[in-house]
Amino acid sequence: MKIKNIVTYLETVAPLSYQESYDNSGLIVGDLQQELTSVLITIDTIEGVVDEAIELGANLIVSHHPIVFSALKKITGANYIERTIIKAIKNNISIYACHTNLDSIIGGVNSKICEKLELVNCKILAPKQNELQKLITFVPVSHLNNIQEALFKAGAGNIGNYDKCGFSTQGNGSFKASQGTKPFVGEIGKVHIEKEARFETVFPKNIQNKVISALIKAHPYEEVAYDIYALQNEYSKVGMGMIGELKNEINELDFLKKIKNVFKTESIRYTDLLNKKINKVAVCGGSGNFLLKNAIVAKADIFVSSDFKYHQFFDAENKILIADIGHYESEQYTKDVFYSLLTKKFPNFAFYFSKINSNPINYL
Repeated sequence: MKIKNIVTYLETVAPLSYQESYDNSGLIVGDLQQELTSVLITIDTIEGVVDEAIELGANLIVSHHPIVFSALKKITGANYIERTIIKAIKNNISIYACHTNLDSIIGGVNSKICEKLELVNCKILAPKQNELQKLITFVPVSHLNNIQEALFKAGAGNIGNYDKCGFSTQGNGSFKASQGTKPFVGEIGKVHIEKEARFETVFPKNIQNKVISALIKAHPYEEVAYDIYALQNEYSKVGMGMIGELKNEINELDFLKKIKNVFKTESIRYTDLLNKKINKVAVCGGSGNFLLKNAIVAKADIFVSSDFKYHQFFDAENKILIADIGHYESEQYTKDVFYSLLTKKFPNFAFYFSKINSNPINYL
């Protein structure tokens, strides 16, 4: 096992292309080819967590928050970021962060929040755009089924909760093979007309290489004709925040008490009660105020998130109840997400939870 094995898997589950523009997910410190001893899972990589990794003999820290968000022009140990980086490098410990890309996937941070709140019928609150592409290719009719299956197996053809989605029409394709070629049909130097199918399907752009590789491998022609178009459609399986429903509606104060208990928070900041039952719940781990309008449009009764500023609470405008439960509190179960993903893929490898509470906020 090398560090690369862990990184490759995590980036398959939560591709770096899914992270927000301000983010810095990925390998922060370390060598992908280094042999892996064990992995320490944490929310934040701070000095104490590196000390913990040293004590455990773990040479990879998998963290939700990146220790480095912006460029470091000097590394002199002048602040906690620089001291953490220096200590990790000195002790040959790699640091990997999986942040807003893990927020953006079904099965990630927000899915865990929904699970803890026992929500059903959950879906992405603000699906991403520009994540889908369309593939169009031309293939002999006799090989259409093989091409379709190869592309679907590679991950193409998923639209919402439907898979193996595609469309085909038939027509005549023409070509003339030059000297030195080995045409599947037709003769060198002569124009050939072949009964072909035009097949089109969609796929997320992060698997483009895999999809094209599958196409070329399954296609009988030496030169495979295909087009790829970027789509502006929303991708329902990737995006920020989630929304779901309670199995049984509940009054506002009882639900706030439930949130407080589930997320072990000392206090919840919330807007005026609307004196109605809670049924539809929107959530966003971490700083989610940018999704408030989405939650209102989706007709959520309550929006559970964190980091709302004073004036942003006014934006609820008696249309929704805001529950600010704290940044760390909203993301604390992310360690469980990492552990579940990694132990399922690598069941016989050592993964540890950090025992350090890295929440920088205290309550009195």
